Amino acid sequence: MRGRDRVYTAAEVRELDRTAIEDRGIPGIALMKRAGRAVFDEVRRRWPTGRSLAVVCGSGNNAGDGYIVAGLAEEAGLETALLQVGDPGKLRGDAARARDWALSVGVVTSRFAEGRALAGEVLVDALLGTGVAGAVRPEHAAAIEWINSSRRPVVAVDLPSGISADTGAVLGKAVHATATVTFIGRKLGLFTGEGVDHAGDVVFDSLGVPEDIYDAASGLRVLSPPPPRNRPRSAHKNQFGHVLLIGGDRGMGGAPLLAAEAAFRTGAGLVSMLTRPEHCAGVLARRPEVMVRGVAEDDEVGELLAACTVIGVGPGLGRGSWGRALLARALSAGKPLVIDADGLNLVAEDGTEVPPASVMTPHPGEASRLLGEERITDRPAAVRALSERFGNVVVLKGAGTLVAAAGELRGICIDGNPGLATAGSGDVLTGVVAGLAAQGFALREAAEAGVCLHATAGDTARQRLAPRPLIAMDIVDHLWRMAPDAA
Repeated sequence: MRGRDRVYTAAEVRELDRTAIEDRGIPGIALMKRAGRAVFDEVRRRWPTGRSLAVVCGSGNNAGDGYIVAGLAEEAGLETALLQVGDPGKLRGDAARARDWALSVGVVTSRFAEGRALAGEVLVDALLGTGVAGAVRPEHAAAIEWINSSRRPVVAVDLPSGISADTGAVLGKAVHATATVTFIGRKLGLFTGEGVDHAGDVVFDSLGVPEDIYDAASGLRVLSPPPPRNRPRSAHKNQFGHVLLIGGDRGMGGAPLLAAEAAFRTGAGLVSMLTRPEHCAGVLARRPEVMVRGVAEDDEVGELLAACTVIGVGPGLGRGSWGRALLARALSAGKPLVIDADGLNLVAEDGTEVPPASVMTPHPGEASRLLGEERITDRPAAVRALSERFGNVVVLKGAGTLVAAAGELRGICIDGNPGLATAGSGDVLTGVVAGLAAQGFALREAAEAGVCLHATAGDTARQRLAPRPLIAMDIVDHLWRMAPDAA
């Protein structure tokens, strides 16, 4: 279903909603009733023995959904409390009609007041919706704090109050939901940035709108791993590319080794490494398949740069003269590049230009340095800006990893788990993307497929190893199950 394979901005969802109402003739109040029913059904599914429910409403359209939920709870015989934040007289159109219906079936409303006694075994957050811009107002912030301090399970209507639908940023204060039931189009902010921590389990309901309304908005693709493919029996290693990894300054020899193992497990035919001479013995002892060479900053390495298919530079590279010298050679080699870690930090420090035939894979801290900003608050805008600035493919890592190319968002990976936030995880991703590029994937395709392979390998590792914390090699050890040639 197309509503499930993409995520949407608030403006795009509004256009989908408008199309359903104006072009397809679905009454807005009918959609509101379906939304309220979806939330109430989710509450009953999760807490079938619950006997009481409290709904917190604002004065926008989200409140209309909340009034429907409260009316359904009242009809079902639950002890129902509806707490109104703001002036209910501001409710208009369908939201006002929803309130009138709820009152007609016996819902009793009361004004929210700070410090009031807690009510309801389950809370429904229908306070704020997708139209919030800027920090939430004080009365809403107080209600959000009350919800969060309740220690009750919370179901958010469409979006946790205080979360940006477009960026996932917290707008001053935001509800921590147990689950979020979102409608018509899944909101981008539920799947990236801080929104991931606030949304809980995301449940999608299309509200029965026709499939063709999704032509009204392009949305952002939810990325998925590449389909399996079998290698011909006559295959030989040179058909699957040669990855050269550059990194591993003193004390950081494991970083390029993690990338090398990941490149092999992703299917690269050959993997070479340039690193500090003192790391060579350890690399060979661990992984003799890697063609490793120890180099000083003034050594000639032109023949190896010429022989490789793609270069991955940055894991453990350091910020000293050795790393700078090797980065400069990589950038001028005329080969496709995957740049990570200290490779990115050196680019930021020195204002170095990067070839367009490259993939940059910053985490938020590296992205902020590349953009000259103190902190990344708008992840979609940041990855677009980086891609436009450098003219290449950019992967902004973190919860809801984003991929941009030519200054435009291209996809989001919603797989992965907090266990991936571990030392060396980014080095593994460098090897995965480089390994795919070496096998003939276009750089954007390698980036998109790579983040998904990395995330799903991490998810598989977590399922198999929990409750043990993950380390980067756990991701590598599960890559072969996800790689395109695993079938």
